[in-house]
Amino acid sequence: MMRRMFVGVAMAVMLFGLQVRAETVGVTDTEIKIGATFPFSGPASPLSNTGKGLIAYVNSINDRGGIGGKKINLITYDDAYSPPKTVEQTRKLVESDEVAFMFSPLGTPGIAATIKYVNLKKVPHLFVVSGVNKFTNFKEFPMTTTGLPSYDTEGKIYAKYITKTLPDAKIALLYQNDDLGKDFLAAFKGYLKDSFDKKVVASAYELSEPTVDTHVVNLKASGAGAFLVAGTPKFAAQAIKKAFDIGWKPLFLINYVSSSVASTIVPAGPEKAIGIVAATIAKDPSDKKWENDAGIQWYKSHFAQYLPGADIGDANYVYGTEQGQILEQILKQCAGDYSRENIVKQARNIRDLSLPTLMPGITINTGPQNSMAYTQLQLQRWSGTSWEQFGGLLDATSE
Repeated sequence: MMRRMFVGVAMAVMLFGLQVRAETVGVTDTEIKIGATFPFSGPASPLSNTGKGLIAYVNSINDRGGIGGKKINLITYDDAYSPPKTVEQTRKLVESDEVAFMFSPLGTPGIAATIKYVNLKKVPHLFVVSGVNKFTNFKEFPMTTTGLPSYDTEGKIYAKYITKTLPDAKIALLYQNDDLGKDFLAAFKGYLKDSFDKKVVASAYELSEPTVDTHVVNLKASGAGAFLVAGTPKFAAQAIKKAFDIGWKPLFLINYVSSSVASTIVPAGPEKAIGIVAATIAKDPSDKKWENDAGIQWYKSHFAQYLPGADIGDANYVYGTEQGQILEQILKQCAGDYSRENIVKQARNIRDLSLPTLMPGITINTGPQNSMAYTQLQLQRWSGTSWEQFGGLLDATSE
């Protein structure tokens, strides 16, 4: 009898130990292991500077002693913006590297290919860099939170702006043929309703296409007076350049992820982008209007130390830094409990987080009914040398 009791107690202790180990996978006395994939190569490689900005901020956290005495071991892999590669690298992070959670993986196609797997494995999948609306459905994806304003929200804001500015204009929409572009298409359909078919001419491009020049020429021929490009920086830059070269001067808009001066405007030609409108969440650190701003002064100091030689005008570094600050906030809120359950709980419990590089008034709030980091946007227009903001903050709840 005593031997049976001893065996039973021993098994209980062993099972308890396994349970604790499962709850703290990727966490030791000295480190927290976190994983992410970025397109360091491939057609969306300019966006990978988000990853470099995140890595730099994590280095700064570790230089300050880490979180609760634990250093962050951020493991990043290149997925080349290719879904099969994202699947391979994500499985490696989860099953071989045994990360505690995924944070800030970038790229709509790759996230679409891995989101079910990560949620099935019950691995926190936090502040993914995509605004695809379906990723915000926490009932379907309870481990996932998103790090961009939803493309649905952004698209409806653009549709409203265009129709108020040019109520009778035909609208040309050039969109990336994936969930990113299709969300913008759906947003315009949702906003314009019965008038969509009469007002909008749409053209989808594939990531494998070398240029979108033919699409731009055909859209100009439609007679459209407004033009939105919903895609990634390489193709937005091509569209800006081509529209200028063929003398097409519509009311021109580009989406937030393509609004970086360094990644889109400079490659297109700053003079060719004059008048272009985009929504944003962040200040431009290269813009003189912010040179005395305390937040941008902090960012410039951080940038000089942790990203020496990089282009401070690239908004992707700014965004990556903001992602790092969100990560820091979550880990601090965990207060030493790094179980996967608590990590997700804290990611959905951020209140009025204001970051130094965000536009005035924009704060991060998550909760039971919202898994998005951002629900506010600010419209801005390219002057030829800088982005000029106009109008007030636009909020997802009112659009």
